[in-house]
Amino acid sequence: MVNLFRSSIGKKLIMSLSGFFLISFITVHLAINLCLLYGNETYNLVAHFMTTNLIIGIIEPILGIGFLLHILYSIYLTITNYKARPVKYKIRKSDPVSSWASRNMIILGFFILTFLIIHLINFFWKLNFGEVSEIIVNGVNMHDTYSLVSAVFINLWWVDAVYIVGAIALGFHISHGFWSAFQTIGLDNKNWRPRLILIAKLFSILIATGYAIIPIYFLLKFN
Repeated sequence: MVNLFRSSIGKKLIMSLSGFFLISFITVHLAINLCLLYGNETYNLVAHFMTTNLIIGIIEPILGIGFLLHILYSIYLTITNYKARPVKYKIRKSDPVSSWASRNMIILGFFILTFLIIHLINFFWKLNFGEVSEIIVNGVNMHDTYSLVSAVFINLWWVDAVYIVGAIALGFHISHGFWSAFQTIGLDNKNWRPRLILIAKLFSILIATGYAIIPIYFLLKFN
């Protein structure tokens, strides 16, 4: 078993499985964040539910750990591969599997990591360890998460820029990683590969557009 995970197939398997955690994590969070477009009350109710629901409280850390594992393991593999092959080998452009995204996954990952760090500093850290104003919605006292998030997007244009670039990078990253993950676990053949690639492209566009539209919405509406 140990030898399996040390092999190239085993390494790809770890990246694929942790990649599914990443996909699940960002999809759930996108669904929550899009509620920002519906205003203060809706978003605060959804955010309060996510932070107080027991099941969500169990699932979210698991998805987050899988996401973190994906990031850390990708950094480890990049360093390991670079040491083993310091001279960048040439990729044939005629290879249909080779795309710009597949050749630049670590660069895209860097932008996503920057996007994630800024998100954690501005939102996660402040919500959990900072001082956040309170609001009463439907008779329930809760954090005014909407005001915290909207203030950042309205007042810090550079955060908006990072989010938009990060969303685009995330879309490109998923466009390759999504179908590649299915390929690694064996759910791929010559008939299904074009379909998986198409699904990956559509899904990546949906995710990138969804995340990018949030800062654009606040920029256009309040500036």
